[in-house]
Amino acid sequence: MKKNATNIEQYHLHKGYPEKLQFEVFNLKDYLAINGAHAQLPHSHSFYQILWIYNEGGVHFIDFDAHLVKANSIFFISKNQIHFFDKDANHEGVLIHFNESFLMQSDVDIFLKYNVFNNQGKPCYCITEEIIDLANSYIHLIKKEKAKAKGFGHQQVIRYLLKSLLIVLERAHRQNVEENIRLTSQYELQYLQFRELIEQYYKKNYTVSDYANLLHISTKTLTTITKTITTKPPSVLISERVILEAERLLAFTSLKVNEIAYELGFEDASYFVKYFKRYLKKSPTQYRALIFNV
Repeated sequence: MKKNATNIEQYHLHKGYPEKLQFEVFNLKDYLAINGAHAQLPHSHSFYQILWIYNEGGVHFIDFDAHLVKANSIFFISKNQIHFFDKDANHEGVLIHFNESFLMQSDVDIFLKYNVFNNQGKPCYCITEEIIDLANSYIHLIKKEKAKAKGFGHQQVIRYLLKSLLIVLERAHRQNVEENIRLTSQYELQYLQFRELIEQYYKKNYTVSDYANLLHISTKTLTTITKTITTKPPSVLISERVILEAERLLAFTSLKVNEIAYELGFEDASYFVKYFKRYLKKSPTQYRALIFNV
């Protein structure tokens, strides 16, 4: 485990400059030559990142897992996710950054955000020659359009090309794992909207009733939705997000347990300890010790 600091460094894309294109594409080798020292330390982004590594070698660290890098590995790094690069790896590839505002809030966009970028435990996979050619063609078109900064419909063209690239990659992934892409019922859309709200408010200690009110539905309906889609009640999904952030703060920062409790919206640190232990069967202190003994 990497040495931790008081806070996890978070990087931004054109923060404070909404007039700029909220999207960037980089040559990975060139990017790491300039930013490698920062990229090799645990950090997060306030934006989304697509990392396509051409060559095999080394590992890439996402949250608590080390992922072996194989040829043509695609990594999807979500907003606020902790990750860092292997300092010994000699990566070549493409790096795409974009802010959430760059994807419009259609049903498909919400699906992409929560099935491509928030796929816990499966943040990467390898693509085949057929998909490599197709993905390269989209990236070529994106770069070509990016050079036309004052062209009519400039942002829209890049946005649609990015969405198309994500859809093509997700189709290929689902085909490989024998899962169908679904966004066919109102329950599925409401579930994704619930996930969106959790991401926005998980530090506020909101109850199931609070989230149901934000969705303009009853708690009973919300429970039916989440159990239909995931078999889990909404309270568990809320707690899982809080616990994930607690794990990140314990693993990647030197914040004290009471500071982490406050950061996550707990007024009583002792209640936070009980809450954490209820889900992971160990106290925050025991968890941190275990992480650093691995």
